Amino acid sequence: MTDVITTRKEGGVLEVTLDRPKANAIDLHTSRIMGETFREFRDDPELRVAIIQTAGDKFFCAGWDLKAAANGDAVDGDYGVGGFAGLQELRALNKPVIAAVNGMAVGGGFELMLSADLIYASEHSSFALPEIKAGTLADAATIKLPKRIPYHVAMEMLYRGRWMDSAEALRWGLVNEVLSTDELMDRVWEVAFELAAGPPLVFASIKEVAREAEAMKFQDTMNRITKRQLETVDILYGSEDGMEGFKAFAEKRDPVWKGK
Repeated sequence: MTDVITTRKEGGVLEVTLDRPKANAIDLHTSRIMGETFREFRDDPELRVAIIQTAGDKFFCAGWDLKAAANGDAVDGDYGVGGFAGLQELRALNKPVIAAVNGMAVGGGFELMLSADLIYASEHSSFALPEIKAGTLADAATIKLPKRIPYHVAMEMLYRGRWMDSAEALRWGLVNEVLSTDELMDRVWEVAFELAAGPPLVFASIKEVAREAEAMKFQDTMNRITKRQLETVDILYGSEDGMEGFKAFAEKRDPVWKGK
């Protein structure tokens, strides 16, 4: 627990809550703390799933803290081990991360949301990339967003800085589900527990393969998988869990995943 981040652990799930009134904006100090938090999550074998949420219901996150920038925080300063907000550039994070979005996800807050694997949003949430109006680049969103939703929709958000409501976000597949505020966290924890009970080595392989495939041709990626040239795939194929699913099916029982 810190002055800006609180955590809760339950059943293999780590819940991370960013709490910086009034808009949950992120300065360099906060970003470094978030990076350390998610690095500890990555390296803890007992933790299998992370939830990122924020305090309050008006802003999920307003992104980069402009007031801190005005007081000396350099935009190109030290964001910490995971890059901006601790997730954007954290290497080898091969565990599922769920974003619970309740409120406005703006600029860097929108990019923080995009760093998650699954996104659940409340009905009143909304999304925007207003960097264009400040004459600057939404760098991570420019890389990621055209791969997540139709190109022309992504480019309109980037070029015009327009707002998107939760219903439209769901329609384009930007979020997995839209729920009432009262239902949001119950649903997120339900999914988190489901994933925490799943095969962690398979999840790690899925995440690494998906990440590596972004910069490779299909056949090149397949060759690396079949030759066990990806670390998570090599671990999976030589593991006890690698056989457990087959044995459980043959023995007509539920598999018991050990993560080894």
